[in-house]
Amino acid sequence: MSSQSRERNWSPGGLGFYLSRILSLLLLLVTSTPSPKACLVSNSVNGSSINCHPPAEPPRHLPADTVYLVVEFYNLTQLPADTLQGASSLQELHLSNNRLANLSAEFLLPVPRLEVLDLTHNALSRLPPGLFQASSALHTLVLKDNHLEILKASWLSGLKALAFLDLSGNCLRTLPPGLLANLTALQTLDLSENLLEVLPSDLLRGPVQLERLHLDSNRLKVLGDDLLAPQPGLRYLFLQKNSLVAVAAGAFQGLRELDMLDLSDNILTSVPTGLWAALGQPARAMKEGFDISGNPWVCDRNLDDLYRWLLANNDTMFSRKDTLCAGPEALRGRALLEGGWLPVR
Repeated sequence: MSSQSRERNWSPGGLGFYLSRILSLLLLLVTSTPSPKACLVSNSVNGSSINCHPPAEPPRHLPADTVYLVVEFYNLTQLPADTLQGASSLQELHLSNNRLANLSAEFLLPVPRLEVLDLTHNALSRLPPGLFQASSALHTLVLKDNHLEILKASWLSGLKALAFLDLSGNCLRTLPPGLLANLTALQTLDLSENLLEVLPSDLLRGPVQLERLHLDSNRLKVLGDDLLAPQPGLRYLFLQKNSLVAVAAGAFQGLRELDMLDLSDNILTSVPTGLWAALGQPARAMKEGFDISGNPWVCDRNLDDLYRWLLANNDTMFSRKDTLCAGPEALRGRALLEGGWLPVR
């Protein structure tokens, strides 16, 4: 082919030029198709949502309009302090199932609009003071299944709007006084599956509208008079799977809104007279139910008050067949509601 023919083919309008354009367009089409290693990105009028799971590579830079970010199951051990830089519109951040052992105190500074932070199943043993200094909008904080052995009130400073706090599945043995003093908006507190044996008497004096309290699967031995008193609006109380041997007579005093109570699987043999006086009233008949099964109840005159209360409220009782007498020997295995062991006046 002559040089003139080659020039004609590769000049604008020539065959070679069109072939080149077609190849370029095909290459562009292939490279613009989402890669299986790319995060899933969706856009709406509210902003961009980015969802990353392996094998996709987490983004190094976030679009300025990012409102929702998921980076899960990467075994990340650390995140640079500037990870969220430029994403000031971010509202939800999910970092569960990694291996994060610490966070920078400046980590959340670029995202003052953040409402949800999920750090489930990481390796956090502490939080840096000041982490939430710019998080006045944070509504939900999930620290479930980490390595927290202690907590300090200063770690939670700045959480003025926090309504949901999940600290379950950690290694907490004690809690400091004043831990929740500034969390006035808190509605749900989950401390289940820890190693707590005692609780500070002022634990619930900060929140003013707590509705759900999860204390199950700990090592609590005694429920005193003063713990629940600051929360007359409490609706759900979970105390199952502890080591409770005693509940004070005034422990539930004032809980006029309680809809559900779980005291199952403890070591209760008896409860004091008057304990149930505030519960199961006609206007608030424990409509979600209650459970006292799995305790070694001693069915004698000391259970008179409980027995009569059960007769009046048995419609919402769970696990009736597992709520049994453990003593005296003659009544072992008999259901509390089976009757015949106390005279009904």
